[in-house]
Order: sequence, then C-alpha cells, then structure tokens
Amino acid sequence: MEIGIDSFAAASAKAGGTAEDSMQAIDELIERIVFADKAGLDVFGIGEHHRREFLDAAPTVLLAAAAAKTNRIRLTSAVTVLSAADPVRVFQNFATLDLISKGRIEMVVGRGSFTEAFPLFGLKLEDYDELFTEKLDLLLKIRANETVNWSGRFRPALHNQAIYPRPLQNPLPVWIGVGGTPASFVRAGTLGLPLMVAVIGGETHRFRPLVDLYRAAGKKAGHSPEQLTVGLHSLGYVANTTEEAVDDYYPGYAETFTRIGKERGWPPVTRSHFNAQTGMFGALLVGGPEEVAEKIKRHSEALGGISRLTFQMDNAGLSHKKLVQSIGLIGSKVMPLVNG
Repeated sequence: MEIGIDSFAAASAKAGGTAEDSMQAIDELIERIVFADKAGLDVFGIGEHHRREFLDAAPTVLLAAAAAKTNRIRLTSAVTVLSAADPVRVFQNFATLDLISKGRIEMVVGRGSFTEAFPLFGLKLEDYDELFTEKLDLLLKIRANETVNWSGRFRPALHNQAIYPRPLQNPLPVWIGVGGTPASFVRAGTLGLPLMVAVIGGETHRFRPLVDLYRAAGKKAGHSPEQLTVGLHSLGYVANTTEEAVDDYYPGYAETFTRIGKERGWPPVTRSHFNAQTGMFGALLVGGPEEVAEKIKRHSEALGGISRLTFQMDNAGLSHKKLVQSIGLIGSKVMPLVNG
C-alpha cells in the first residue's frame, strides 16, 4: 500500500496573520514535503481552497516548488476543483509539472467540498454536477488526444485544437476524488479511473457499499479489477504514543471542526465524539504507530482492499515540528508495519 500526506497548506494560526506569517507557513510546508521524500513516503498531495485559513489557492505553484526540491515522492493535487477550472489550463499546468518532476505528477479531480470557488469564478452552484461532468469529459479527451475536437455548454468549443505541452507520463494519472455521493462512485467506475475516497468522519466501513458500487460499475463497463484502484484520504496524526497523539491533536481538531460546523449546521465537537472517531471503527487515524498501522489495515479490509492511504494532519493547528515528527514516524514505523 502506498502511504502519504495530503495538505491544505494551513495558514498561520495567529490572529490577523501577516504576509510574513504566510511566507513562513509555505516555507515550512515545502520543508515537510522534502522531508517526506527523504523519509520514504510514497505521495504528497496539495488541496485547493479559496479561504483565509488555507494557502493552497494555487496548488500547482506549490507542487512545482516541491517538484524542484524532491527526487522520488509522487506529487498530486488533493483535490483539483475541476468544476471551477478550465480543463485546458488544468492539463497544461499538470503536464508542465510532470516534466519538471520527471514523471512524478498525478491529479485528483473533484467538485470540491467548499463552495467559495463558484462565486469567485462566476459560476452557478446549481450547475455543480453538470460543470464537473462536462469538464471531466474535456480533461480526459485532452489527456488522450494531442488535437481535440469538443463542444459543451460551459466553455467555448475546440476545433482541431492542438494542446501542449504533453506530459512525460502517458497517460497522466487522473484520480476521481469523492465524498459520499453514490453517483460519483458509479461515474469513476464507469470511466475506469482510480478512486480517492475522503472519509473525514463516521465509520469507514460504512463506505463499503459505495466502493462496491464503484467496482461493479467498472466491471460492467469492461475495466479490469487491477484498473479499479481505491485510495483513502483520512484525517490523522501519529505520535510516539496514542496518549501523546490525542493530547496534541484534539484541541486544534475541536476548534477547526466546531468553526466549520457553524457554517454547515453541525453541532460543536465534543470529546466523546472525538473518542468515538479515534476508536476501533472511527475514521480518524490518530494514535501511536502500532495502533494507527493496525487501524489502516482494518480500514483496507473493510473497504475490500485499498492501494493508497493519505493522512490529512495540518487541520489541527499542530506546529511544524510536530508535523515533521509525525511524518518521520509514518515513514519509519507505520509504513513497515502496514506493508511488512
């Protein structure tokens, strides 16, 4: 199993953080990606948001900086909000990144769990699914063909249009990022694209029927089981002991998700809720190396086998030092326990 990190490039936790604080946060993020490469992790992903608390509004720029300083780790988006982007520019950006990285770039495309990109780029939220469907179709046509003929509703048509540069990898890896919508799982399976499932709460095993839908749709469309790979994006953090991990992670986690909950109508986070999420079947991967490794293996078995697991750990206000320590433990202890 490939194991790595997803980051949303969290901004400084300081009230009224300055541009200098943002500069330091980005510098430390690149340091963590370089360290993850040296620690043996398989993949590092950068999200895309258009909010004050995140610095990942231009993820391909961050990935380019990381690509120039790393040697072996695969680099990906997590996710590219394709609904709010031009597929031509998305392809050109990632093809260029693939050349910079010498063939280590992937993209995970999705509709986005936040909605700020829609008004920002002049799009209507009621077109949420249609936008993604149409733009994914164009992206895949560009990936498969140097010269494209295409027409749709949301973008000017392309007539015998050649699109450059072309990536080193052929085809450039494209994953579909999904939450809990059954149609999204079916779409990914029908297209034969790898699936990245974001499970940030609840019990991971409850997603098994949706993963089964994905695999059934892929089989019906004639894709081989080897082509229908599943990845899992989970909130998590590894410390030397479970007690240390919980003490480090809980305060920031509670603050973040209580704040986001006010926007979405969720109740405030409680310690009992958190304890349930870090328990045997809960989604959070927070603990010591042995406990987290065992939980990853349980998650994989519950979902019928996963090929990739990514930790999202910079949403709890943890210091750069703590995040680096966690990445080191994942590389030196969790990965050998999972794959040994």
